[in-house]
Amino acid sequence: MGPVVHSATVVLTMDGPPIPGGNVTVEDGRVVAIGAGRGEVHWDGVLVAGLVNAHTHLQYTCMAEVGQRVYDSFEHWSEVFNRAYFKGGEGTWDPAERAGAWDWRAGALDGAWQCLRSGTTSAADIVTDPEAFVDTPLGGLPYLEIIGDTDASWIADGRERFLATLGGRNAGISPHSPYTLDTGVLADSAVLARERGTRLHIHLAESAHEREYTISGTGPLAELVSAWCAPFALLRDGGSGLAPAAYLDSLGLLGPDCHLAHGIYLGADDRALLRERGTTIALCPRSNRVLGLDGPDVAALLAEGNPIAVGTDSLSSSPSLDLLADVAALKELAVRQGHRDPDLDRVLIEAATLGGARALGMEGEIGVLRPGARADFALFDVDPREPYRSLAENGAGRCVATVVGGKIIWAL
Repeated sequence: MGPVVHSATVVLTMDGPPIPGGNVTVEDGRVVAIGAGRGEVHWDGVLVAGLVNAHTHLQYTCMAEVGQRVYDSFEHWSEVFNRAYFKGGEGTWDPAERAGAWDWRAGALDGAWQCLRSGTTSAADIVTDPEAFVDTPLGGLPYLEIIGDTDASWIADGRERFLATLGGRNAGISPHSPYTLDTGVLADSAVLARERGTRLHIHLAESAHEREYTISGTGPLAELVSAWCAPFALLRDGGSGLAPAAYLDSLGLLGPDCHLAHGIYLGADDRALLRERGTTIALCPRSNRVLGLDGPDVAALLAEGNPIAVGTDSLSSSPSLDLLADVAALKELAVRQGHRDPDLDRVLIEAATLGGARALGMEGEIGVLRPGARADFALFDVDPREPYRSLAENGAGRCVATVVGGKIIWAL
């Protein structure tokens, strides 16, 4: 099949200024040219490079009921989530005990299509249960999660089991968090990722009590971990004396090949460390609201130049997988926090495209339209006169078509 030219009222390539009456020429799944003029396939509205969801767990789409309320704290949500995950039982994170609890494959498939129908064409999808590795048009990178291992269990059979599950898959590695894994396991996850030449992704600073946990091994989060009967070194040794970001850095996790999810409770020193390491933070403000948490300090992150991306998290902690709804929430937070940059809308749409691509190590491949990039884009029925603003404020629920690899995979 020869080249196909898609045009729209305005085109946002994320590689330059908006192009009124712009077009994108596609051949063999790639962008071959950007120009102006009406194409054989014309769309009314805004055509934008495919959105990149930098943090989600699509398998939990089947647990959406958990995300339809607001909780008192991260710890409260965790208790409810765990009961639902194990269907009311007292299971552990041992894969053998988790098997068959939910139809994770169906959840992942449903979640992927919900993303695609809202204009997301790539995602950083954390897979906890291997049934959730599914084949869909959604691009990006899946990450196999490590969760619950002590140093002893990791040495005994956890590492071997994890590597067997990972196999030859093109997947990143996601050590869950500083409070669900032992110190040696966290350090070894970074070693494994770099030996395999793949990416790292980890939750950080989502709980208001995470700092107390990593510094002194005490507090509500420590009590929750103790209830899981996880004899981690931080609990035994009275903490590490380090704040969460510094703790991960001491174990070798931080770097440009690693991105974090949430980053709500970061101080200026934490943010400076992450900037120094080139570590992107995927912000998920609607999930934070569901858990009864503060929002991230968007204004400070932007003013200081931290690289950011945007994520939805999963339906077990968020009302939808529509990434632009999180962009709107981030704008609301930034303005409330005093951010007055007139380019805020553009910066946030860049975070939802270019920022996500950077987080996944796929810059120039996704989240942008330029010759050689994947021909992934979405069309939105929003006001083309102020495209960045209309997408940032009103884009949620307004996707009318999604194109992946040059193929229209969904359209109203």
